Parts: sequence; structure tokens; C-alpha cells
Amino acid sequence: MKFLDQAKIYLKAGNGGAGAVSFRREKFIEFGGPDGGDGGNGGHIYVECVDGLNTLIDFRYQQHFKAGTGIHGMGRNRTGANGADVVLKVPAGTQIWDADEETLLADMTVPGQKIRLLKGGNGGWGNARFKGPVNQAPRHANPGQETQELWVWLRLKLIADAGLIGLPNAGKSTFLAAVSRARPKIADYPFTTLHPQLGVVYCDGEEFVMADIPGLIEGAHEGAGLGTRFLGHVERCGINLHLVDGTQEKITRAYRTIRHELQEYSPELAAKPELLVLNKCDALTPEQIRRKKAALEKASGQTVMTISGATGQGVQEILRELLAAIKRARAVAAVENNPEPMAQWSP
Repeated sequence: MKFLDQAKIYLKAGNGGAGAVSFRREKFIEFGGPDGGDGGNGGHIYVECVDGLNTLIDFRYQQHFKAGTGIHGMGRNRTGANGADVVLKVPAGTQIWDADEETLLADMTVPGQKIRLLKGGNGGWGNARFKGPVNQAPRHANPGQETQELWVWLRLKLIADAGLIGLPNAGKSTFLAAVSRARPKIADYPFTTLHPQLGVVYCDGEEFVMADIPGLIEGAHEGAGLGTRFLGHVERCGINLHLVDGTQEKITRAYRTIRHELQEYSPELAAKPELLVLNKCDALTPEQIRRKKAALEKASGQTVMTISGATGQGVQEILRELLAAIKRARAVAAVENNPEPMAQWSP
């Protein structure tokens, strides 16, 4: 299935049905009176967050969604049927933006979450509603309510426990393939990975989701190399695994480039927990590893771990560190989302 992380779609809720103008005419009934029924309500537009989806590819082949129009009222006080609703199913992490791309309408983050994005129009009243002592034979009814139409942007930001970040060709796809069943395209040239990849990682009997974010480059926060779209996926990750290619000469510059892009895009994103890893150590001598690790630790101010995604060296230790950090993040999120209830006051 092809990965698609944004789509522009047209939405139109259903118009209400018109009320009927009708009079009861039967043999031996002298004063039948008005009996026009009401029109049915128009259908609503709903958006539902569902499990099992990780792309917006369905919205590539259909961009227009219109809810059903309410059926008109009829004689004998018959109310028209309501129009059919439209339910758009989107993956977790989907944001819905207005056409101006500045107004956030909804943020779908939890499977099962469902919102009504557009309300259907009310059905019009039939002439039976207007009967009264002054006007006993009304000859007018209300038309159905017209509804608004809307163009919206759907933008998917993958939700993962851990995100792989780094410059192009840092070995992110190789690492993901080594620790999960994901099979991203792997080659020895930059920008091999063009779309984010998800993989389920198993470690010590537990599992977590890891996302391979395509290589960020200098100027990514301004859109260079589709950087703003890639950085959006990093926003949803609980912890970042920052891979630095150990075979390159200027490893501290590579580290600072990614950190600068994260900071410029969002200070909150730059403040996320991060594990720094020197990758491709199978191609380095022990002296080179020691020297480059020391340089990275001096530049970052944190402990640097060394691995080789190709040979598996140090990979299990990294996974255990990631799992521990993810558990801590989940515990903090659980406390924030479910604070302890206040004890009942008693004198």
C-alpha cells in the first residue's frame, strides 16, 4: 500500500427536505384541513479515527464527499426520511485543517474518536405546522435548510513510540529492518527512503512501534526536501533515536544540523527525549570509534552509544534503553491524562 500523508477533500452536508403543502380531501369529510408533513433532515459528515490504518491513500481516489439530502414531506402528515450520513475513516494521528491551512478543525489521535464535522440541514415544516385559529388553511411550507460546503486538508502525522532521525544515509532504514519485520528500501545513496516507514519492535517480551523518518537536511524547517512534512511525523513520537553516520568526517556538524532543524521547527519537538547513537561502527577501527564518540559526547553533552545496524552490534542494548525510556514516557502520559481524583472534603 502506498503511503500518503496529506490529501485535500471536498465536503458537503445534506440539505434538509422541503415541507409539503397538502390538504386532506376525502368523501364525507367536509373540513379536512392541512396535512402537509415535514421534510427530513439532511445527512451529517462525520470523521472517525480507526485502528489498522496508517495512510490516507483512500482519499487519493475519491476527493468529494456529499451526505444525503432529506426527503421532502408528503401529504397525510408524512415526514420525509433523513438523508444518509457520511463517515470518513482516518488513521490515528490525522489532523483536519481548513482550506487556509492555518485553522485546525480537529485532531484525531485515539482510535474510536468520532466527531461531527458538518451538520446536515434541518427539514422544512409542512403546512400542517402553520395551522391555527387565524389561518386555518395555510398554503405555504418551509423549504429545507441549505448547508455549507467545505474544502479541508487531511494531514497525517504518524503516531509511534520512537522515531528514527538523522541525515540521509545515516542507516535508519537498515536499523529498522534489523529490529522489526519492516522491509524499507535500502541502498547506499541518500534519500533512498522517500516515505515514513513503521515497524513493530519486540524486546524482552514487550513491543513498541518505531517510525523511520526520511532523511532530514539543512533547511528542512523551511520546507527543504519536504522537510516540514517529515518533521510533522517526528512530532508524534515519544522519543527520538538520533543516528549519526560514523563513516563521515564531520560528525559533530551532522549532529548539530539535525538539532538545529528540530529547534527551528518547534522548541517542543527539540525538547523531546533523545538517544544519540554513533552508527556504522563496523566500518571503523576501535581508535576511530573512541575519537568520534568523544567528539559527539562533547558536542551534545550526553552519553553516546555505538552500534552497527548492518551487523547487529549493540542493537539489543539500544532497544532496551529505548524500551525503558518509552515506559517512563507512557507513565508520565498516564498520570497527565488521568490525574488522581481529589479526596472528598469533610469537616
